[in-house]
Amino acid sequence: MKVRNSVLALALLLVVSGCSAGSTASVSTGPDTLSVGFSAEPQNFDFTRTDGTAIPQALLYNVYEGLVKLDSGGNIVPLLARSWTVSPDRTTYDFQLAPGVKFSNGAPFTASDVKFSIDRVKTDWTISIKSKMDVVDHVDVVDPSHARVVLKKPSNGWLFDMTGRVGTMFSPTGVGDLANTPIGTGPYVMAQRKRGDSIVLRENPAYWGAKPAYGTVVLKYYKDATALNNALLSNGIDVISTVAAPDSIPQFETDTRFTVLQGTTNSEVVLSFNGARAPFNDVRVRRALTLAIDRKALLATAWANRGTLIGSMVPPTDPWYEDLSGYYPYDPAQAKALLAQAGQSNLSIRLRIPNLSYATNAAQVVASDLADIGVHVTIEPLDFPAVWLKQVFTDHDFDMSIVQHVEARDITTFGNPKYYWGYDSPQVRQYLAAADAGTPQQQIDEMRQAARTITADAAADWLFLFPNVVVAKKKVTGLARNQVSESFDLTGLGRA
Repeated sequence: MKVRNSVLALALLLVVSGCSAGSTASVSTGPDTLSVGFSAEPQNFDFTRTDGTAIPQALLYNVYEGLVKLDSGGNIVPLLARSWTVSPDRTTYDFQLAPGVKFSNGAPFTASDVKFSIDRVKTDWTISIKSKMDVVDHVDVVDPSHARVVLKKPSNGWLFDMTGRVGTMFSPTGVGDLANTPIGTGPYVMAQRKRGDSIVLRENPAYWGAKPAYGTVVLKYYKDATALNNALLSNGIDVISTVAAPDSIPQFETDTRFTVLQGTTNSEVVLSFNGARAPFNDVRVRRALTLAIDRKALLATAWANRGTLIGSMVPPTDPWYEDLSGYYPYDPAQAKALLAQAGQSNLSIRLRIPNLSYATNAAQVVASDLADIGVHVTIEPLDFPAVWLKQVFTDHDFDMSIVQHVEARDITTFGNPKYYWGYDSPQVRQYLAAADAGTPQQQIDEMRQAARTITADAAADWLFLFPNVVVAKKKVTGLARNQVSESFDLTGLGRA
């Protein structure tokens, strides 16, 4: 989602109007310094125990690295592993490690750290995506530069998952205070934090790879979309990582000082139902609420028609995508009939959302549309990420919510009955398992079956796919048009 993760990833993964996040400190604007504006600030630096995508957005690929990563085209490419081979039965991965790599505390990176990091996901991680390592049987240290990972069964998803935060490499000497002091092998180190304002990353002088284009990167945080825009217009920052007020995009498009990139993302904006409690454990109620919402009107109101209508947890960039956006047409009459069949009248619902602009705008449309079929909705904005993650995502204290889920291929969360939306389908779990173990074509076929079943069950209502709209000063080059991972990857940036 934003719980990649993701948000999410989160996704988890998640993106914003009143005042800035206390952001008044001046920022150096020298040629060696880059300032990037964001909407969602990490509550700490430990993504092994804290959900949401604000942490990997800042740290993944920049401070932390894994054996592999996703390039700007979404392809799996080498990182700390310079190469790898896979056994004929697809259960054994042999990784040859890049030479001369050190963690920022000076510890050398070896195959022992690969074993430590993968084993540690099972023993020390607490967030839900730790399950992505359940398929691993064991890790062997063949020699210092050769790690062998043996899976319990073939998995189409495991190496892809290793490109995300779950594949991060740690040193046993660098995990003592992950919440405050991240120790990685990346091109930057965390130099300073001013809570509610900024994080300063500085070039890692001992970095094993290519020197980054900017010696200092300041990540600036703004709770208010207008303040974020004004920071760029007034030279307070150089880049807006993701525009948080779509109505402002035209002013940047017509200003010759800026480059505007618009692409796609993995970020599904989801109206989630708490399927573990009544009345949302009744598929007729979920279908009724889905039919009652005019998603075209919602997209126009919430994001100025800049996103894409979707009907499942599968973005168009995934191989098993098919357009299910018309599965539930806007039909208030049918929605009322389904509620009557379910014996629901005078239904009252708590809609608990993050206090971010896309969610608050979308919530107004949802509440209005549901009022038209006799459902009363109380909107409760929660501070994001900390309060929303605790009360909604962790404690499941909600009826409905709206949030971006940004983690790649996070349809698999519907195979976990303990996930916050409480969806429990043995058939979907069977489809997902068959997809992971099968041939590439079987993976596509089974994933499509899973997506169709989840949509038919109205397990959630996919409101729209969030666009990736980045605005930057002309001097900044190398920005990615599409968001393919949870990271705001600084490693490809350059200077004009």
